[in-house]
Amino acid sequence: MNTMTTRRRKKTTAPGIGRLVIAALLLLPHVTADLQEENNDVSEFQSPAAGQIPSDVEGQPVAPDEMLLEDTEPQREQEFNRKESDGAKTEEHPIQPPPSDEKPTDAPVRIGGTASGEPCVFPFLFLGKEYLGCTTEGRGDGRLWCATTYDYDQDKKWVFCETEEQAQQRRIEEETEEQYQAVVRMINTTTRKSQKKDLYKKLLNVAGKGHGKAMEKVAYAMLFGDYLAQNITQAKELFEKLALTGSPKAQTALGFLYASGLGVNSSQAKALVYYTFGALGGNLMAHMILGYRYWGGVGVPQSCESALTHYRAVANHVASDVSLTGGNAVQRIRLLDEVENPGSTSGMLEEDLIQYYQFLAEKGDVQAQVGLGQLHLHGGRGVEQNHQRAYEYFNKAANAGNTHAMAFLGKMYSEGSEFVPQNNDTALQYFKKASDLGNPVGQSGLGMAYLYGRGVPVNYELALKYFQKAAEQGWVDGQLQLGTMYYNGIGVKRDYKQALKFFNLASQAGHIHAFYNLAQMHATGTGVMRSCHTAVELFKNVCERGRWSERLMSAYSSYKDGDLDSVLVQYLMLAEQGYEVAQSNVAFILDQHGAKIFTENETYPRALLHWTRAAAQGYMVARIKLGDYHFYGYGTDVDYETAVIHYRLASEQQHSAQAMFNLGYMHEKGLGIKQQDIHLAKRFYDMAAEASPEAQVPVFLALCKLGIVYTLQYLQELNVKELLSQVDLDQLLGPEWDLYLMTVIALLLGTVIAYRQRQHQAVPQAPPGLHRPAGDQPEQEQEQDDPAEDL
Repeated sequence: MNTMTTRRRKKTTAPGIGRLVIAALLLLPHVTADLQEENNDVSEFQSPAAGQIPSDVEGQPVAPDEMLLEDTEPQREQEFNRKESDGAKTEEHPIQPPPSDEKPTDAPVRIGGTASGEPCVFPFLFLGKEYLGCTTEGRGDGRLWCATTYDYDQDKKWVFCETEEQAQQRRIEEETEEQYQAVVRMINTTTRKSQKKDLYKKLLNVAGKGHGKAMEKVAYAMLFGDYLAQNITQAKELFEKLALTGSPKAQTALGFLYASGLGVNSSQAKALVYYTFGALGGNLMAHMILGYRYWGGVGVPQSCESALTHYRAVANHVASDVSLTGGNAVQRIRLLDEVENPGSTSGMLEEDLIQYYQFLAEKGDVQAQVGLGQLHLHGGRGVEQNHQRAYEYFNKAANAGNTHAMAFLGKMYSEGSEFVPQNNDTALQYFKKASDLGNPVGQSGLGMAYLYGRGVPVNYELALKYFQKAAEQGWVDGQLQLGTMYYNGIGVKRDYKQALKFFNLASQAGHIHAFYNLAQMHATGTGVMRSCHTAVELFKNVCERGRWSERLMSAYSSYKDGDLDSVLVQYLMLAEQGYEVAQSNVAFILDQHGAKIFTENETYPRALLHWTRAAAQGYMVARIKLGDYHFYGYGTDVDYETAVIHYRLASEQQHSAQAMFNLGYMHEKGLGIKQQDIHLAKRFYDMAAEASPEAQVPVFLALCKLGIVYTLQYLQELNVKELLSQVDLDQLLGPEWDLYLMTVIALLLGTVIAYRQRQHQAVPQAPPGLHRPAGDQPEQEQEQDDPAEDL
């Protein structure tokens, strides 16, 4: 019955996928998003004109056929079609310009340009080429135009090919675009949640007018529950509308919905189709998801080379987006660690602690000023990136003579930002002050100035000198730039081994460019043996430091607020991108039955899936969880043998005390192994106690229990009666053992008698003359004849 149902489902699903592929192929030419727009929510207009075409008015491109059918009378339409067909016939023999006395064929009246209101002339000459209809050639905004005379190159007369109705529509679109840009600017500048909620309501109104980018942002906000009420169904409808227009972001989001089964029936085939076309459209998240899928063989055949292609595309953009200051800090917080170790620090700074440092900084504590400056410069640990506040703290510390503050001010001026204008001369002054006092950051900054000629003439020898000084003090930028100079042979003889050495040193400090350069070397086999696997892992590390990593902190904030449904969807998206910490967090939330967007029957199987993916990336706790799930039958059948395999992997690869303890228990009970083995169980218990001090108490209790069980088992295996009958006391104790035994008994008896006599002597005697007959003594005294009873 199940087999028949499965086959029927397959038959109904395949045509849907086929239609989806055909539709995507038809839409593919319209997908024009580039990599830069994927990381910038605020887009700018392109330059309105290119070539020799002026553009005083901007708008959306209009299809020539629609424009002509709207304004042309039937008779003129036939004439135009006849002219167009004549032009098609004479393509092989270009026609000559019409005589001056011949009136050119005109077209409906157009607006804008240099000859507003005049009719188009077809054909017209532009840059030596004749055009039989409106064209977008020579323009950067995609708007159609035409000439009002035959020779545009000479007369420079032209108009836009749009009607009044189309012009009105264009003006509405321009107003909507202005509203969108204004709202997005305010969203990006404010940090208050209440203000962002109000701004997203305005953005919702803009999206209602059909603005594509506004619809994308609103749909994602509804999907994740960001500043708008979470509504997966409505988000899905918006994504489907946008996908029909060729939106790569919408295609990627639909792939995510089908992959995770949110709002739709889960379909990995459809997810792969949407992800593929999202990547073809330039969406970096889609590239990253496909890279992870090909790397881990998730829904596709495992292919290292395909994973390398996708990850390299994303890494190129992330590396180019990283500034001199090093980019944003990525905070990875495991929810499981917070619950099991509530006293441990997750890397987040409490608000009280931040206020304490701010108080110290205001009182003039230079170290606090430098620390807060770095925190605001890079962001992270619960503090948002804020260059203005970073500059204020660094400036106070620099005025107090702190060399680190001087060097970081130099970096900020060298890079430039919204609050600190780029100024090479000012940067150079700060770098020199810090360098003269031996600061490695300043030395590295001077090296950069001489390497690229920022404020000083290019001098590779001085650049190399300053980089070496900085590298000797362990500064990561000095190590990185030395590696770059050796790799490219700038100022030194090209030496890939030296480059590899310095890139490895810089990667140990976590510099993104160091990981990227190492990945390139392993991917191309430059200076090292080519290794696709190593290159993919390094590129993946770079990709996970992109701007989308900010979603990790957003999800954690939602977790602190108790919105588990929003948390789960955000971590699910990150898990699709290959973030191991997100995969383990998804599994943890599902394991705790905290979210409500999935039914009770789905939680354990989904948790098992994400524990599996996290374990494949080397997370030890996830490997132990897999053993637990197979041991207890959570989300799968009870399978002790598989549980033993996972525990053994965690024990051998990560030396987990918990896994060793579990293996000891399973050998003690004989579960998942060929036979019970108490000796091996004790060995695993001892290994667990050695691996972790926290395991010593449970191991002690387990060994006590094991000792009792072993003793009882030993006694059960022995026959006590037969053992006693076989014992020869004469041989064991000697021929006179009975005399020894009698002597010992006599000594024990004498000791008891002497003890009792001493107790009788301790009872007080009555004075003479006061003796009474036994029958006349009080009843109380008769009861006390035996002093032993009182004792």
